[in-house]
Parts: sequence; structure tokens; C-alpha cells
Amino acid sequence: MTRTQTLTLISIASVNFSSMICYSILGPFFPNEAVKKGASQTVVGLIFGSYAVCNLIGSLIMGKYIVQIGAKFMLIAGLFVSSVCTITFGLLDRAPAGAAFITLCFIVRSIDALGFAAAMTSSFAMTAKIFPNNVATVLGSLEIFTGLGLILGPPVGGWFYHSFGYEVPFMLLGFLLLIMVPFNIYVLPSIEADPSKDSFLRLLSHVRVVLICFVIFTLSAGLGFIDATLSLFAMKTFNLSSGYVGLIMLGLSLPYCLASPLIGYFTDKYPVSRNGFTVTGGIITAAGFFLLGPAPFLHISSQLWLMIITLGLIGFSLGMTAIPTFPEIIKYAQEQGFEEGLSTLGMVSGLFGAFWSLGMFYGPIVGGLITQNLNFEWGATVQGGMTFLAVSLSYYDERLVLSFTHLLHVGKVS
Repeated sequence: MTRTQTLTLISIASVNFSSMICYSILGPFFPNEAVKKGASQTVVGLIFGSYAVCNLIGSLIMGKYIVQIGAKFMLIAGLFVSSVCTITFGLLDRAPAGAAFITLCFIVRSIDALGFAAAMTSSFAMTAKIFPNNVATVLGSLEIFTGLGLILGPPVGGWFYHSFGYEVPFMLLGFLLLIMVPFNIYVLPSIEADPSKDSFLRLLSHVRVVLICFVIFTLSAGLGFIDATLSLFAMKTFNLSSGYVGLIMLGLSLPYCLASPLIGYFTDKYPVSRNGFTVTGGIITAAGFFLLGPAPFLHISSQLWLMIITLGLIGFSLGMTAIPTFPEIIKYAQEQGFEEGLSTLGMVSGLFGAFWSLGMFYGPIVGGLITQNLNFEWGATVQGGMTFLAVSLSYYDERLVLSFTHLLHVGKVS
């Protein structure tokens, strides 16, 4: 790698890690604090959900206007906004209980999501621009730091909370993000590019791109479902403490961290294997969700060892399915005549982030409703079925494309 590539890789790895650890620290203690301040469980869920919605909107806007804003400026500004919001969130325990506290939570969390969307959209686009021949390899390697942030966030946040109180975790991690701002101003290269006249609608006019986006949506929905429901199910079924549940969740994160760089390297070396990895990984993911409960129609009782193995399979298969999707969308965009520049990469990055956020919003809400009205087993089964549908459509994408093209031709003739 060149010096620019090496410094960029270090920079974006640090951004991924610090952003994700700030995102994930809320889980162990914020819901309980919010309830003490007068928020209901539903309102707490909406506070978390608002993050995904604003991230979705921000990803589309930032992806469309990345050239006009500037990729480097967007990433640095996003980091700065996220750091300020993280510090501010740590001061919200001083706000009056009730409507004032809840309103401030929504405002700060929503602005934080926009900052996060700016940083992530820019980092994805800059990675693809600076490493054009190794996109999947580099993204897969960077997912190690994303996973580490998600893994370390809950235990680090929980430990600081129990040791020093509500404010300290947010202050420390917020200042960590703030330190990253001058570092990235010095390290990141400036990328000049011309704005493109292309749009998200034109990008989504390709059937294959729509199917890939559906796969991305189902993967993030599955993760959102697990985040929202697994801990309560494990505690109730196996009488586990929250600490042991956190260890079980490592079974999901660690295989993903290990699989991502390997899958990225292989799919960069053999691009024709991308669709095969996506389909195979999706089938394994769907089977994992069927076994997670397990599904009622399997007539298998819940076992702790089976849950741990299943989470490991899901984590590994998520890497197989997710990593090839980003370079595949880039390939189909170029086939449609999109320019090979930062503007196109920004739109691809924004599209990826938008559908990922949509799944993270859908998964906890719909999965939680199914779990509440039926049970966890049926919630996991529905999620597995949706994943299986997505990869089945992806497998038969060539036939769908031909059928769609034929219908368009018949319509023009008519």
C-alpha cells in the first residue's frame, strides 16, 4: 500500500471503532435510566428507533451530495457532531424528568444519527475510491474494528456506569471521538470530483440492485431483532444474568469479525463468487434463525448449547452475505453507465446505509411485536423466512431480470 492508503486505512478503522463503541454503549443502562425519568418502554424503543430513521434519511442525503459537501469535510464534520452529541447525551440526566428529558433525548439522538450517517457514508465512499481494486478486502478488514466497537461498547459502558455513574461513559467516549477530529484532518486525503446527474431512482432501476438491497435489509433486520429480543428470551428460558447474555452475544460478533476479511479477500480475487457467497451465506443465516428459537414446526426444545452454536453460524454467515453486496452494487452501477467517481460511490454508500438503517428500524419493532403477541420462537422463524425469501430471489435474479426486460419490451410494443 502507498502511504496515503495506509494512513487512510488507519483513519477509517479508528472512525469505525470509535463511532460504533459510542453507538453501542447505551444498551446496558440507558433504558433503565430513561424509565426512571418517566419514559415508558415504548418511548425508549422509539428513542432507539429514531436513530435508525434519521440515519436512513441522512445516508440518502449525504450519499447524493457527497461531492458538493466534500468527502473529507463530511467525515470530519460527522465525527465532530457525533462527539458533541455523545457528550451532550451524558448530561441529559440533569434534565427535568418527563417531557423535557424525553424531548431532549429525541433531539440529541436524531442529530447524532445524522453525524454518524455523514461519517459512515463518507468512509465507505473514500474506501472504495482509494482502494478501487480491493473494495471487499478492505471493507471486510474494517469490519473487524466495527465489530470490536460493537463488542466492547456494552461491557465498557456498563462498567463505567456502575463504577462512576451515568455521565462518565458518555464523556470519555465523546472526548475519544473529539480527539479523532484533528487526527483525521491531518491524515485523510482530499478527494476532488465533479457532481453527477445520476440519481438513486436510476440506480434502483436495475432489478439486481433492488434484490441486493432487499438482502441488506433482511440482514440488518435480523441483527435488530436479535438485539431487541434475545437477551430477554435467554434470561427467561435459561435463567441467565445480563453478564452471561453479553458473553453469549460474543458468539455472534466474533465469527463475523473473523469471517469478514477472509470473505472480502476471496471475493476480490474471484469476483464471480460474490453471488454464490451471498446466496450460501443467506441460506445458512435463514437456517440459523430457524434453529435460534427453535422454530415451532421443528419440535425441538430450546437448548443453551444450540443457541450458542446457532449464533456463531449466523455471525459467520452474515459476513458471507453482507461483504460482497457493496462491490456488487458498484459493479451494476457501472454497468448502467454511472461514472467511475466519488459521486457514484457516495450514492452506493448512501443506498447501502439507508437500507441497513431501514432494517435496523424494522427488525426490533416488528420482531418485538411478533415476540410480544406470539413468542420469540415465531419471531425468529419469521425473520429466517424473510432472509430465505431474499436469497432465493437473489439466486433467481437472472430469470427475474430477463422477465422484467421482456415485460418492458412488450409494454413498449403495445
